[in-house]
Amino acid sequence: MIRHLVVKSAILSLLLAATTAGAQDATQTQAQTAAANPGSTQQTTDQPAQPTAQSTAPQIQIIDTVVGKGKEATVGSTVYVNYTGWLYKPMAAKQRGRKFDSSLNPGRTPLDFPLGAGRVIKGWDQGVAGMKVGGKRTLIIPSDLAYGKRGSPGGIPPDADLIFDVELLDVK
Repeated sequence: MIRHLVVKSAILSLLLAATTAGAQDATQTQAQTAAANPGSTQQTTDQPAQPTAQSTAPQIQIIDTVVGKGKEATVGSTVYVNYTGWLYKPMAAKQRGRKFDSSLNPGRTPLDFPLGAGRVIKGWDQGVAGMKVGGKRTLIIPSDLAYGKRGSPGGIPPDADLIFDVELLDVK
């Protein structure tokens, strides 16, 4: 146990020394640059640059085309929507590739589902939340929030990003 702590302490010391040395090198380089260019407005600092947090999680894109005025869709409510879905193709007209499904097709009815219950793809739970009845929205959903690596027997290939036009008809 003591040996483990000593090794861990030594590793932390090496990391700290490397970080401090890197910051000192950067400060010296900035000072040398400023000395070589006396008219420069570059400012030097003794503080190393702070890393910025960047999310690597897939993000849904939400584009409201009509903002509704009715009841808001909240987690736990049942929503009723009309939709049309296409494969997302960024270079295609309106970014829409092949259409794979629509509740507007003859003989079809609006889709209803409990919002946030995981009965639809994650992108739908995220993208419909906050809509108001009468609203229309375009959802661009990355594959990780859609059908992912498995795809769907309904004609959605593995790793496909999707785009949907959604209209919120009712919230109960």
